[in-house]
Amino acid sequence: MAPAAQGGGTRRRAKPPLPDVLAPGLDLVFCGTAPGRASAQAGAYYANPGNSFWTALHAVGLTGRQLAPAEFGLLPGLGLGLTDLNKTEIGSDHELSRDGFDVGALRAKLRRFRPAAIAFTAKAAAAPVLGTASPAYGRQSVMLEGAVVFVLASPSGRARSYWTLDPWREAASFVRACRTSRRSAA
Repeated sequence: MAPAAQGGGTRRRAKPPLPDVLAPGLDLVFCGTAPGRASAQAGAYYANPGNSFWTALHAVGLTGRQLAPAEFGLLPGLGLGLTDLNKTEIGSDHELSRDGFDVGALRAKLRRFRPAAIAFTAKAAAAPVLGTASPAYGRQSVMLEGAVVFVLASPSGRARSYWTLDPWREAASFVRACRTSRRSAA
């Protein structure tokens, strides 16, 4: 078993708890902070029953039906991808060590796969990448390695008091525009 990291009971792992779900030219890549314990145990992104990620994707029209966490591998077929800023630890945001946040690796993934946009699924994931303590929700004025940037309200059940679907709708609108543009070009 991997040794516990200093600080909050997170666990460092030799290999990522969840694989990246990336492919060239995706419309939108979701970037979380790190998998929670339920997700790591299930081997699936956003697997905690209290997490609204999969419900939100369907509610804003990014999926035709509500997918189950175990179906995360279907996302690239919908132009969507998944990754995490911290690929070595699991736990809630407050339990993670900041040295586990690998901004350089995220930038390299964006350069390699060239998605149209990246959406951070929590301010805690966006802040170190954007260099600001508390970024605003929604589309950002900066781009990241050529990708439009969105900051979404965290779907975690622990962040319910901050929940709003509005930035998710804004990101979904961007994805619909990408899809329409692609169909028009074909």
